[in-house]
Amino acid sequence: MSTTLKRLLAVLLALTLLATACGDDDTAASDDSTPSDDGGGAAVACGTDATKVGFLYVGAKDDFGYNQAAYEAAVAMGTATGVEVIHAENVPETLEDAVPVMEDMISRGATILFPTSFGHFDAAVAVAKDHPDVCVVHQGQLEASLDAPLDNLGTYFSSVFEPVYLAGIAAGHATKTNVLGYVYAIPIPQTLENINAFALGAQSVNPDAKVIAVSTTSWCDPGKQALAANTLLEKNADVLTQHQDCTKTIIETAENAGAMSVGYHYDASELAPTGWLTGSNWAWTALYTDIVQTMIDGDFVTSPYNGDYRIGYRDIGAPFVAFEPSAPGPALDAAGQALVQEAYDKFFVDADGDGISDFSVFSGPLEDRDGNVMLAEGETPDYVELDTLFATTPFFVKGVEGSLG
Repeated sequence: MSTTLKRLLAVLLALTLLATACGDDDTAASDDSTPSDDGGGAAVACGTDATKVGFLYVGAKDDFGYNQAAYEAAVAMGTATGVEVIHAENVPETLEDAVPVMEDMISRGATILFPTSFGHFDAAVAVAKDHPDVCVVHQGQLEASLDAPLDNLGTYFSSVFEPVYLAGIAAGHATKTNVLGYVYAIPIPQTLENINAFALGAQSVNPDAKVIAVSTTSWCDPGKQALAANTLLEKNADVLTQHQDCTKTIIETAENAGAMSVGYHYDASELAPTGWLTGSNWAWTALYTDIVQTMIDGDFVTSPYNGDYRIGYRDIGAPFVAFEPSAPGPALDAAGQALVQEAYDKFFVDADGDGISDFSVFSGPLEDRDGNVMLAEGETPDYVELDTLFATTPFFVKGVEGSLG
């Protein structure tokens, strides 16, 4: 039995024992990225025999959003692997704030670090360079952006824009005004992918649907969120969604106004007993567990995690897709649920048997809202290529209003 298969069986067994833990994901995983190579020199087996793992969060662990999903999955991963998890909440995305936190974790014995916010990347790189015996894996950025990769650094993410596309279908079906409001933080690749996917999903069932996007320039500022949400309601939006780390304010604002809501990051349906449509939940546990176990086994350098690891529905049969659609709420009728299910099923059609879905949310021809061709006829980028496209050429598709930042 191969090392990889042994590890997979061990992970799945551990997660079975953790069935009651929040954030578990027992769906399967993929391997669609290439390990990095430092171009020579001895590989560093960082993280081997680790007993402590450090997690950094840009917000609070109970934010009904991004940080809560990561925190609960980190706790479950610790139980599954037997490592001690050190948590640090509300760590700003600056070198002067994030580096000392990671240095402190290392001084306390952590040999694996998970800086989980997009803006923690520069600090992650700095720490990885200074501590070649410590494994650092960043959530969301691209190591390919560096001049030279590092043996002890990697990035990972899951294509959450795919369930966001499905949520867009729910919103496009349910809206009565054909105006959908989207409150987002900053125009990084993932937020732009999500906004565009949401619009494309809505337009696939309702060509008259438009999305108005409003930036708060912050991952979690309840005051700015409330202002943005109320502005969108005044513009006749009857569905609100978001790409914010903390989600409570926008969901409650929509519910109090009698509007519908689509969740993000975490199942916050309890906040919207009337207007909840659906959402997209992070389910990091299985992926976190396999990453840590890979490091403990001394296999990180030769693994897909030592590079830019991206995974999604299109990787058919993959065990560690790190998201799941939220259950439908009372605002989504049976017809809407059927439309979402029909679209979901398309992701798992593989007529040519190459292990990659025949369906992609982003496939050419695709133009931006100004008519510029962003993807040519027949062009379908993979997940890393898509992140790179939006990083280098930020754009909104037709039907999306609002500023890019």
